[in-house]
Amino acid sequence: MATQWQTYPIEFRGGLISNLSPLQQGINAVGSATVLQNFEPNKNGGYSKLLGFEKYSTTTVPGTGPILALKVISSGLVVAARKVDSSAITTYTATASVNGTTSSTTALVVDGNSGTIEVGMSVTGTGISGTPTVATVTDQNTLVLSSTQSLSNDVALTFKHLDTPDLNKTAYYYSTGTTWTFMAKSASTNGGKAKHTEFNLDGDDKVIFVDGTSYPAIYNTSGNSTTFLTSSNSSDISGAEHVAMFKKHAFYAKGNNLYFSIPSNVSNFGTGSGTINVGHDITGLTVFRDQLIIFTTDTIQKITGNSVSDWALAPITNKTGCINGDTIQEVGGDIIYLAPDGIRLLSATDRIGDFALDVASDSIHKDADSFLNTSNEFSSMLIRNKSQYRIFAYVSSERNSVAKGLIATKFIAQGSAGINWASTKGIKAYIADSRYAGDQETSVFVNDDGYVYRMETGSNFDSSNIEAIYESPFMPIQDPQIRKTFYKMALYVTPTGSTSVDVNLTYDFNDDKIIQPPTQAISSTGTSVFSYGASDAIYYAKNITYAVTVSNPGSGNKYYISDHTGAAPTLSLTIGRTYRFTQEDNSNSTHPLRFSTTADGTHGGGSAYTTGVTTSGTAGSSGAYTEITITDSTPTLYYYCTNHSGMGGTANMVEATEITYGGELDKIYNTNLIGSGKTVALRIADNSTNPTFTLDTAVLEYRQNDRQ
Repeated sequence: MATQWQTYPIEFRGGLISNLSPLQQGINAVGSATVLQNFEPNKNGGYSKLLGFEKYSTTTVPGTGPILALKVISSGLVVAARKVDSSAITTYTATASVNGTTSSTTALVVDGNSGTIEVGMSVTGTGISGTPTVATVTDQNTLVLSSTQSLSNDVALTFKHLDTPDLNKTAYYYSTGTTWTFMAKSASTNGGKAKHTEFNLDGDDKVIFVDGTSYPAIYNTSGNSTTFLTSSNSSDISGAEHVAMFKKHAFYAKGNNLYFSIPSNVSNFGTGSGTINVGHDITGLTVFRDQLIIFTTDTIQKITGNSVSDWALAPITNKTGCINGDTIQEVGGDIIYLAPDGIRLLSATDRIGDFALDVASDSIHKDADSFLNTSNEFSSMLIRNKSQYRIFAYVSSERNSVAKGLIATKFIAQGSAGINWASTKGIKAYIADSRYAGDQETSVFVNDDGYVYRMETGSNFDSSNIEAIYESPFMPIQDPQIRKTFYKMALYVTPTGSTSVDVNLTYDFNDDKIIQPPTQAISSTGTSVFSYGASDAIYYAKNITYAVTVSNPGSGNKYYISDHTGAAPTLSLTIGRTYRFTQEDNSNSTHPLRFSTTADGTHGGGSAYTTGVTTSGTAGSSGAYTEITITDSTPTLYYYCTNHSGMGGTANMVEATEITYGGELDKIYNTNLIGSGKTVALRIADNSTNPTFTLDTAVLEYRQNDRQ
């Protein structure tokens, strides 16, 4: 006899699995996924839609081809390198004026500099004889030339690199998120993708970059400068392919050799340095638990000890190696890397100094095989606050929107059993890097378009939709031979903003003899989540700061933000969003300001500004603000002052804060279902720029039919 309605909960957990047959997975791993694209297993439970990415800087790194080096520094600043092209040669031109008359001397003092003067630049200008070059740069005002010169005071000089030798050299830049500032470039051409390691031996954080062609580059956070080692240090390290710091020695790998420096000096190869031959081409280096791990094409070995007097080289395994050093990362107490047979873990066992090798990607071997066969070029990164490892396949000819990656989230300290997998689509990464800067983790990546992208921000992929898909296995729900009729589903989610998803149920392995139900759209009805338990609580805030220059405004009653005498600037504001404008400089009560997006404000008194705005506090007082909902895509923001006296030469700062008020989002979505089948699979898809949300649980209501 048929039973009454029953419920079947599907707790979203387990991640992507592809090493089980469809029915086995539906029986043994309910809530796992056969497709988990742009959803990530959440350590607090469920599957969360990925956060987006945006340009770190709106300008490209100067040069041509893909960015070849990328590193996030402790301050959050980003260092990048790219090949020089003919259009970027002007970047390496500088000008200055002679400061004081010179007579038959190579010493030169200059001032009025523009651009960066470097060793090797040619020098031209009135009175210059021959073709001198810059031999020494003590600082940007104190130089030594290659030949003696007699020059008059204030003569304009031009410093320039010769064009042809500069092409295809690797130039290094740094940026805080605005423009890119040139530091130095390599002496050799056609450098490859750079590897790096950090160190601090004298109080300054530094980074060593090696690119397989050039001499190593040393970036110093103190002064944001980059210098290259030369043959005077050691010709052996020219073309080093990998680098690591171990026991205060710099280890440079080239071919099957490791060249190490003396202690506490990464550029000195005198007494205390040496060479170690590991027998196979080195593919990567990493330091793990007081050991230097050397990955080669066929082996994994380790070095222990403290100096040249007691270095000991020992094998970990002679049966498998690492095929790509860019995939090596330490996550959650494990070293993870790409081996010929998949993504492996190098885990320390209970016996100190011993290791166990584990294929972490076994549970997704079909997806991993497909992913690994798409490319020979990979990159990887950590999202540390999520205990997450991300690996990306790079194909230069592939569209960004179809680029693929894998995500491994660690739920327990060690072993592949504690990893939940997912996949990415739409993140095309040639190099990726991340690190904490203070308490904030900065995650960046690059491809071949010259931009650096900041990951884990916003709800779109650089303005494109994020296509997030979850598909469950086919679940038999107690008995795979008995038909069930489905009536309702309750979908439990944790939203962070408006949510809209498409839901599909598919019966009996998508049997074409069975009518499959149509797609159902489920949307939220609120606008945001209560942050502080009230509908007027601010849910979201984004600060934008503008400068207001108030300089002898005269008798007018309205002025533009940034300059009352010029054209109104274009503001980076969004239609429909509400912004709170606050005058940050409130120290001088003679020039309090109010704000408006229309020109109907009244000068004086600070009481009439524009219809429909909200104000709080006395104009000019601490905490006073004007709140405006933007209705124009290119608004002009005016300010109104209550008193012109004493305003000459005063610069005010205005903070625009984007805010969103409450209006609770639904967390449970109920929908009616139709159809019947012996097995059922669930598909949830979101292809939008809506904010992230977390799939928690789905509860199906059904009736079990009689056995036939």
